[in-house]
Amino acid sequence: MKLFVRSAIQLTPVVISFLLMGAHFLRSGHLFFVVLSFVFIGLLLVKRPLVARLVQVVLVLATVEWIYTAFVFVSVRMENGLPWVRLVIILGGVALFTLASAGVFFLKTQKERYSL
Repeated sequence: MKLFVRSAIQLTPVVISFLLMGAHFLRSGHLFFVVLSFVFIGLLLVKRPLVARLVQVVLVLATVEWIYTAFVFVSVRMENGLPWVRLVIILGGVALFTLASAGVFFLKTQKERYSL
């Protein structure tokens, strides 16, 4: 039971990252990607090495999406003469959080769980 609780706590940043991506895609109207975000949360229940690596790759791609979104939003705000620094800090923080959540699979508990 202890191992399950530790594993669940360690996977929390991964789940939050996918929820944030789902919200991002929902805001932009991409329902397919919203559903896909929830599918990846469900995939965390499958204890296979391929799942862990696939989730890591998707989290890195999600980081790229956050950085791209930051550039697009900042350029629009700069063109309109609006403040943009806070936007960079927030989206940069979300991008770093998403990238860091991919590192969860390097923890001992997750290596054991996913046979890495």
